[in-house]
Amino acid sequence: MPEQINILIVEDESIVAMDLEVGLEQEGYKVVGNVDNYEDAVKCFTENSIDIVLMDINIHGNKDGIETAEALQKINAVPLIYLSAFTDAKTIERVKHTNPSSFLTKPYNIENVRIAIGLALHNFAEKKSVEDVSKVININQSKQNEKEHILKLKEYIFIKQNYKFVKFKFADILFAEAENNYVTIQTTEQKFLLRISLTDLLESLQYANLIRIHRSFAINIDAISSFDDQLIKISKYEIPIGRNYRQDFLNQFNLK
Repeated sequence: MPEQINILIVEDESIVAMDLEVGLEQEGYKVVGNVDNYEDAVKCFTENSIDIVLMDINIHGNKDGIETAEALQKINAVPLIYLSAFTDAKTIERVKHTNPSSFLTKPYNIENVRIAIGLALHNFAEKKSVEDVSKVININQSKQNEKEHILKLKEYIFIKQNYKFVKFKFADILFAEAENNYVTIQTTEQKFLLRISLTDLLESLQYANLIRIHRSFAINIDAISSFDDQLIKISKYEIPIGRNYRQDFLNQFNLK
């Protein structure tokens, strides 16, 4: 299965925190930590791989949520969503300096949080693309201007399926198969259908191990278990090698 998106909740109201955690886990997210103060937030953030932080402003201890967010972003910049009842001008001005991806006022519902998470992932990846650290790819593939959203953050890909992003590693890709105007990405555990051409997918992902070996197939060269002049075997799948792609494929092994 795709890896779950890991979330850290920093919230001092225990009932609100528990309700939020249950709601997020029902939505398919993984709550790695649910803490109520600066020290525990830093400890959890440092010891775990966190994809998104949900931060209350009024938390226990000497440092508030904004100061905590600043400390976490210095350790590793990730999407940040504030959840707070504080909307006064002074608080909002302080919040701006931490570059949050979203701000939700209390009371909130899980639907709004889910939407904010999707937007946060998208906006954060888009911001990182400007910094040449990560990329957001909005691929306009249809005449009706429908878009496929693929986010790249470090070694992970986030693909929007139905109403939310799912996450998996580049290394988990086995192959991609094109059919008509769609491409199926087969991973070690699951497959994803995207409205995009195979050429556009390869150009956009820029993943060196994903190479084209047929007009309809691209394979992860690290996933190959065996091959001959006609077929490549990856896990339980047998994938044909196109005549026009055979030499380029063999050149990956310095074969002639």
